[in-house]
Amino acid sequence: MTNAAATATTDRSSALATARASGASGASDADHLSPALARYFQRRWDHGDGHRLFDAEGHAYLDFACGLAVTVLGHRHPGVTAAIHQQVDRLLHVCSGLGYVEPVSALAEAIAAIMPSSLDSVFLANSGTEAVEGAMKLCRRATGRTGIVAFSRAFHGRTFGSLSATTSNPNYQRGHGPLLPEVSILPFPDAYHDFGGDEERATEACLAAVRRSVEDAGPQTVAAMLIEPVQGEGGYTPAPVAFLRGLRELCDEHGIMLICDEIQCGYGRTGRMWAFEWAGIVPDVVVLAKGIANGLPLGAVVSSRALQEAWGLGAHGSTFGGNPVACAAGLAVLESVESGDLVANAAARGAELMAGLRRLMASDVRIGDVRGLGLMIGVEFVRDRSTREPDGALGDAVIARCADLGLLLLTCGVDHNIVRWIAPLDVSAEEVAEALGIFEEALATMPGG
Repeated sequence: MTNAAATATTDRSSALATARASGASGASDADHLSPALARYFQRRWDHGDGHRLFDAEGHAYLDFACGLAVTVLGHRHPGVTAAIHQQVDRLLHVCSGLGYVEPVSALAEAIAAIMPSSLDSVFLANSGTEAVEGAMKLCRRATGRTGIVAFSRAFHGRTFGSLSATTSNPNYQRGHGPLLPEVSILPFPDAYHDFGGDEERATEACLAAVRRSVEDAGPQTVAAMLIEPVQGEGGYTPAPVAFLRGLRELCDEHGIMLICDEIQCGYGRTGRMWAFEWAGIVPDVVVLAKGIANGLPLGAVVSSRALQEAWGLGAHGSTFGGNPVACAAGLAVLESVESGDLVANAAARGAELMAGLRRLMASDVRIGDVRGLGLMIGVEFVRDRSTREPDGALGDAVIARCADLGLLLLTCGVDHNIVRWIAPLDVSAEEVAEALGIFEEALATMPGG
């Protein structure tokens, strides 16, 4: 080894040692991480246990943020943790392109078993945005069409294809164009914001807009419609049942694929296993992620076998998608959801949470709306109920105060004025009551409280 190479090796070793020491002390948290990533809090997180997250100072927080709807069973869940350890000791990674691995095949079978019978084929990816990208590719290739219809205020991801369908915040697309061509953004039936609370009028107007757009483009050019049955980032707004049924009918009429993005609203979150079940419809494609593996990166594209066969051999792939450890965790999640009857728990605890939040709304004019399904509830803060002008400053202040009091909540919506409640699926009635008490205390300390 030359003197220069030896010096470089020594310098790298010294830099790594310094980085480890700085990381342990927290001295350099913001020095080398990209400032492009927005953070809700500046706390340093140390560990989690059950439904509590602990910071580096040892303070405990009731975690109703769930890593942004990911840790649906909380932290250090014994079944998930055991499955991860067992699989890590056996096999950490093999690319699915090399063949078959038991937990990967087993998870695909388990997901298909809890889907409508026509949705029997699963492509495993690493994330929600990858699942959306895959679904868009699948529908274009299988139909031979190029048009994609998406909806206002939707969030589907940050990569170029998924970003082209994401309009929940103008900042996400700004300066990143040109984006994917032939993606049309049509109005989502947001009754509260756009139609004075009239859901029937919202449904009729927005279905008419979709039909006009399809007819103007030519139905034979539209490959798919992509929708969140309950919008997440855009405001925790459920799509009206009649709207989802109308989309299904329109897609059937013209041979268009219907993609339901269940990344945030699926896995029992709304009090049913899948949010599309509230409308009694069956999509052509369902995309999954977030809670699928309780914290390990995993996503899925689910459709009929025939549709994925039409995609074609080698048309899509992934080095890491369907990692065996993540799939082992995914199996443990589904086993826990079933054995604990957690979909029913989400419905019951969600009803308690909704009732408590609406009680607060009845006495606090700063709350303009409380909406959602199951354990996916949004509380909208406004400056004036009559104008529904958003109060983002209050939303940010409330979650900051809740964190100081030991409760983690997040905001959503372009103005950050909607506080989203995404408690773990196995949350208890006592924890719901505790969270409501903290929220009420936080509201009381805000101006106007």
